[in-house]
Amino acid sequence: MRRVLSADWVLPVDGPPIADGAVVIDGERIEAVGPLAQFGPADERYPGAAIVPGFVNAHSHLEYAVYAGFGDGLADFSEWITLHVERKHRIAWDEHVDIARLGAAQCLASGITTVGDCSYSGAGAVACDELGLRAIVFLEVFGVDPGKALDRFESARERVGDSFSERVRLGVSPHAPYSTSLSVYRACVDLGLPLATHLSEGPSEVEYLISGGGPWAPYEHLLVASPGTTGTRMLAQAGLLSNRVLAAHCTVVEDDEIELLADAGTGVAHCPRSNAALGCGIAPLARLRSAGVNVGLGTDSPASAPSFDFFDELRSALLSARARAQRADALGAAEVLALGTLGSAQALSLEAEVGSLTPGKRADLAVISLEGSQYLPWEDPAAAVVFGGSPDRVVKTLVDGEVRYERNDFAWHELHRNAVNARSRMLQQERPTRGDDRLRKPAHR
Repeated sequence: MRRVLSADWVLPVDGPPIADGAVVIDGERIEAVGPLAQFGPADERYPGAAIVPGFVNAHSHLEYAVYAGFGDGLADFSEWITLHVERKHRIAWDEHVDIARLGAAQCLASGITTVGDCSYSGAGAVACDELGLRAIVFLEVFGVDPGKALDRFESARERVGDSFSERVRLGVSPHAPYSTSLSVYRACVDLGLPLATHLSEGPSEVEYLISGGGPWAPYEHLLVASPGTTGTRMLAQAGLLSNRVLAAHCTVVEDDEIELLADAGTGVAHCPRSNAALGCGIAPLARLRSAGVNVGLGTDSPASAPSFDFFDELRSALLSARARAQRADALGAAEVLALGTLGSAQALSLEAEVGSLTPGKRADLAVISLEGSQYLPWEDPAAAVVFGGSPDRVVKTLVDGEVRYERNDFAWHELHRNAVNARSRMLQQERPTRGDDRLRKPAHR
């Protein structure tokens, strides 16, 4: 069905803002973008609002949607991650799915239409398929043995099934260089799937990888042997970096590592709120961008971020960049909006389909109202969206031209109830008995 959506401003991202603009949608695709006067009366008109490309969340963990506050303020990242590993083993497959459904819904409510989701259980794939969120779901693997890692991957793939729409694709995520051996990375690359990994997230990680010592040394149950170099250098030397790889964080990287990422075409998901909350530092965004690295934005998860609020992520990226550079012009609102849309799409190698309001691309977009905000009347529409936007101001979110979220018309009650019940289980002290398969395959989906 062809229809015309219009607002005070349309922000295509790959072109200048359009006052009294319109987006023409034909089925699942964008047919045209321009001033409303070119297309006649609008089928849907949104005064006091802007139409933007759907945000592309380059790094998320949807199944951690109710992990907020777990381990906050622990002295080191290693303590924090140990707590999370212990707690997520307390819940079963259905509960992982319940939590991931809430995470997917919260993303849609924040104007997010695409996620690059790293999924421990695979529940993210089920949730995205059910709620209509576009996704690459990277199934996580760990350890030293490639055979065992691939068995885990196949088990997760079997558990989630293969009856997804084309919106949801599966990838693989060798978790990180400290938890995954080089031989497992090689086996994952050989699968030929999109690949995501956590890379250089903080100083303690880098110290352990180089020396085998530091605060992480006592946590042998989480670690593979130190390779004697950083994760970026290790993967580059093995020829495993490419444009099919997404590296999350890259908070502690030297200039030579940045060049390695750029030369390989490897995407980077910048997660400023998570990095700040965990005390990992501030990623060198300006150096990454100036070197030509494809950088996007990711919320990580409420376990650290502490939400899927993409507007907060945009603001954090902008403010941390300005603080690091000690210059107010270090990163502009239009630039950070591009990072969270087209930049993230490029980092995930999805820019041909999403990330901008471009004729021929998927009709993935968000309508954001600024009514009642301090940013009306309009001066700079990009600044209004970045500084004045919030999930409460998202009027609707469309994926493939279909409304997947609409303000004041979304069933939150059951999603919240089921996810909160799962959180309660994680806070209990009892643990599963030996042989209890918490990630059992459900009888039906």
